[in-house]
Amino acid sequence: MITINKAILHILDFHSDIRVFSERELDTEDNSVNTFLAKHIEKSFKDSNLKTGKFLEGSQFEEGLIEYFYNRLDFISFSHHIAQRIHEVMEKSDQLDSMDVILADFVLDGQRMLGLLFCPNKIGFTHQVLQDTDKVKNDIIHHYAILPSTSQKLEGYAFINLSSLEIKFHDKKRSISGDDAYIIPEYIMQCSSGISPKETVKLMNDITERIADNYGQSTVMAVSKAKNVIVDNIQVSEDLDAEELGKQIFASSPAMQEEFVNEVKNAGLSNKVKMDKNIAIRLGKNHKIKTDTGIELIIPVDYFENKEYIEFINNPDGTLSIQVKNIGQILNK
Repeated sequence: MITINKAILHILDFHSDIRVFSERELDTEDNSVNTFLAKHIEKSFKDSNLKTGKFLEGSQFEEGLIEYFYNRLDFISFSHHIAQRIHEVMEKSDQLDSMDVILADFVLDGQRMLGLLFCPNKIGFTHQVLQDTDKVKNDIIHHYAILPSTSQKLEGYAFINLSSLEIKFHDKKRSISGDDAYIIPEYIMQCSSGISPKETVKLMNDITERIADNYGQSTVMAVSKAKNVIVDNIQVSEDLDAEELGKQIFASSPAMQEEFVNEVKNAGLSNKVKMDKNIAIRLGKNHKIKTDTGIELIIPVDYFENKEYIEFINNPDGTLSIQVKNIGQILNK
């Protein structure tokens, strides 16, 4: 459940060299405005590519945020500071992308949050009504400032929990003064940048696959086991313990367990990795496999160890067969 408290939109049009900082908030009671904001916030907040961060010492964004939180700085003025900073940084980009910047104060599942949304301007077509002498003429023209639809992914976004000051963000790499950079963590928020849930799961799956292959075990079964273990553990705690995961994935081999923990550490992950429960379940519930004959299967991970549904059979000639069982109906997709 999302409740929008306040929101404001600023225009950064680098094609026309125009910036327009709004002096009034958006009408969040308007159904169209509320729907646009709520859908984009909800979609962006569920993104498995969201990285986590904490404000670095001396962050000007954090200083302004604290002033706003304690009502020493009003929402509109705070948003102007942010939009001005974004404009200053984006002016140095080798590729000037026009965008609208939205700042929103909202409540999500009981937590008060601040959201920053980058809405790139899309080029589209629209109609135009013209008066040609005594005749009305309808024409088709380019429109250079179309906002992303609610089904489209935004270019960048950040969310700050106003109680814990924990940051979640997604950004694309840009060239700023000739150097590649992520402007949200490096220039705007001035915060640390952790690994995303999607990257974490992929990293653990890659480590599992590598270890299983080194010890001559089935990489398919090992990775599906890893996904299942992650989903089971996240139900109990959002802190995934690498040592405990290794014990469960490679239950019969202490050597493989130890190698798993060492590989996780070498990859730069801490022994306890914090994961979002809903994202981890979504990433781990299915496993996709592809055969060298071109057949692709998407299988729920908890089916891999249940021979009532699927069985992997080693044939005498060294090939592998996959038997899918107890099917009541086959549907075209």
